[in-house]
Amino acid sequence: MHKTGDVVLGGLFEIHYSSVFPELMFISEPHQPSCHGFDPLGFRHAMTMAFAIDEINNNSSLLPNVTLGYSLYDNCATLGIGFSAALSLANSQEEQSLLQQSCLGTPPVLGIVGDPFSTFSIAISNVLGLFKLPIVSYFATCSCLSDRQRFPSFFRTIPSDAFQVRAMIQILKRFGWTWVGLLVSDDDYGLHAARSFQSDLSPSGGGCLAYLEILPWGNDPNKYKRIVDVMTKSTARVVIVFAPQTHVIQLMEEVVNKNVTDLQWIASEAWTLAAVLQIPHLMPYLGGTLGIAIRRGEIAGLRNFILQIRPDLQVWEYTFHCKFAPPPSGWVEAGGTICTGQEDLENVETEFLDVSNLRPEYNIYKAVYALAYALDDMLNCVPGRGPFSEHSCATLDRLEPWQLMHYLEKVNFTTPFGDQVSFDENGDALPIYDIMNWVWLPDGRTKVQNVGLVKKSPFKDEELILDEDKIFWNFDSKQSVCSESCPPGTRIARKKGQPVCCFDCIPCSEGKISNETDFMECISCPEDYWSSPQRDQCVPKEEEFLSYYEPLGICLTSASLLGTFICAVVLGIFIYHRSTPMVRANNSELSFLILVSLKLCFLCSLLFIGRPRLWTCQLRHAAFGISFVLCVSCILVKTMVVLAVFKASKPGGGATLKWFGAVQQRETVFALTCIQAAICSSWILSASPVPHKNTQYHNDKIVYECIVGSTIGFAVLLGYIGLLAMLSFLLAFLARNLPDNFNEAKLITFSMLIFCAVWVAFIPAYVNSPGKYADAVEVFAILASSFGLLVALFGPKCYIILLRPERNTKKAVMGRATTDK
Repeated sequence: MHKTGDVVLGGLFEIHYSSVFPELMFISEPHQPSCHGFDPLGFRHAMTMAFAIDEINNNSSLLPNVTLGYSLYDNCATLGIGFSAALSLANSQEEQSLLQQSCLGTPPVLGIVGDPFSTFSIAISNVLGLFKLPIVSYFATCSCLSDRQRFPSFFRTIPSDAFQVRAMIQILKRFGWTWVGLLVSDDDYGLHAARSFQSDLSPSGGGCLAYLEILPWGNDPNKYKRIVDVMTKSTARVVIVFAPQTHVIQLMEEVVNKNVTDLQWIASEAWTLAAVLQIPHLMPYLGGTLGIAIRRGEIAGLRNFILQIRPDLQVWEYTFHCKFAPPPSGWVEAGGTICTGQEDLENVETEFLDVSNLRPEYNIYKAVYALAYALDDMLNCVPGRGPFSEHSCATLDRLEPWQLMHYLEKVNFTTPFGDQVSFDENGDALPIYDIMNWVWLPDGRTKVQNVGLVKKSPFKDEELILDEDKIFWNFDSKQSVCSESCPPGTRIARKKGQPVCCFDCIPCSEGKISNETDFMECISCPEDYWSSPQRDQCVPKEEEFLSYYEPLGICLTSASLLGTFICAVVLGIFIYHRSTPMVRANNSELSFLILVSLKLCFLCSLLFIGRPRLWTCQLRHAAFGISFVLCVSCILVKTMVVLAVFKASKPGGGATLKWFGAVQQRETVFALTCIQAAICSSWILSASPVPHKNTQYHNDKIVYECIVGSTIGFAVLLGYIGLLAMLSFLLAFLARNLPDNFNEAKLITFSMLIFCAVWVAFIPAYVNSPGKYADAVEVFAILASSFGLLVALFGPKCYIILLRPERNTKKAVMGRATTDK
């Protein structure tokens, strides 16, 4: 079909088809293979381009004063014929060409709409791309055509298979289908789609291929049986088919024979709308199919344009099932009719005139308009501001295809249907697909309905819009996974030698969690947190320290307060009975000081209970060390006084008492205590004890403790107390048999024995006790030694003062001495 114009556009369409798939053969005859099998839809595609050019010519705002023409060729669904037609368009070698034959003026065509087949487009673009002749395909989807280095002049208004693959992966992700089978045709269309699936499926998180099978060309039942056997044995319940409808027809024959049901089929755009498959016989198997379809559009006036065509031999014969004279032999006898050319085309029901579901036609319409808008922009170029050498512009009488290609790359317009058309750096239009669903109606009929779309805008990634409530399901389980998702608290462990979608679920180890499904690696909890028993969240670690609220802390606190109370009671008794011989004979001032220091010892144990803080860590050992030194130094001085008094009672020993007067006793106690205070101060200033969160004892607990800072300082503090205690014990032991009825040296000896035994046992127990138990051991040692001193030193005296007052006399206290005299 040809129409003259100022600028001519070419078109390649499938008007006829071959019943078989012949191999390309080089033959010596000058004629080409004949075409047979009229394709009414292909003819409608060609008429759509003719309509679009007619509409542009009638549009005063687009290409004013320029008339578009066209040269439309049939590729006969054969590569050799399609390739020859493309060369004819580029070289104007066809005898029907109405263009001028001189070397001046515009080329035969400035751009080509087509070819519909990917393989044909690859062959044609490989050659015509060398001359930068723009080719805008409306149906070739192979992702390989996006290679700009190889196909520099190829454009298309249909999305590439790479986008179709991503659209399918979006659907898989929406429904959680991670284990799928893939069937592809043995051509560029199918094989490139398979490569795209293999490269995009796993990285996108969409899933894995359970199997990949290539559907053969031609009728090969054995291969189809093997493929269906693979499908039957597989656990994948979702099958994606990337192939023309002829392959699917043969595949479904075997599927019906094997009665393979409960599969969810996902169709590529090549067979989503194939009416030949939408029959009741196949609906138990293909019902519920989800398919990718070319975007549907509306083209106002197309039907009226088609109705205006004059009787065309093949269109008329196909539509009215008649033959023009002379008919074939036996045609009339067999019941055939003769075409008159007066048949009413408008009242006949034929798919040729059905413009309610325009999809490839809509892409053709956009392709023609893309070339027209690019040509319009090129002719509206302002001289001196052009994009070519020296800012020149193209002129109507010297147009070159490469000039049009420059403007085609920048074209941007919106169709009357509301879709934006522009091309990216690879020549691909903004992709958009409809999502279709095959509905099996109760009466046995089939309806293919639109349930959503997937698109990409200039500023957004792929966007899937799906109305799940409208979807008809013929797929019982609605699941297709190799392994069930790993719940929170577990991680994925790959199965060796199997796809990544096949795995085991392993619980997270202690201290690690996974709070979502299908975690690859469990994540470690922060330092102060630990994993919950379910390993699905991090919870604060249990805090461990010697608390006032736990039983052990309550017992030790009670014992501390009890000891403090007893000291206060004993002190009260001694003060009340301070004038009695028992109190006066035992150096009441030192006794009072010992009771006060013991009270401090009891109270300082409270600093070891509760959450450790900086001030408690610093104060606890200082208070403990000073309190005990004060107590033991008083006992030491008291022991020395006892020995001095005994020595003074002997002839010539009176001078000794002048060194143990009240002032000297106070000064000695003060000096000995100041030494301990100096030790504590040096320790705190040089290496102060500090609170510490220890996680080494228990992984799931934080043990709060005070680290001593300086082990030497702590050892010196304890060593000094031990030194004074040993001196007291030795002196008291030497004085234990002095001739007094109530010899206090015996009590001091016993008390120091208890004190030393407690603290000797404390050291190994303290070193081997972790966390709060170390504090408990130290508190216990403080309380045990304090109670030992309190009971040993003041128990017998209180007994006499309170219960045996008759022995609280000077005579009774000094009774033994009097007897000796």
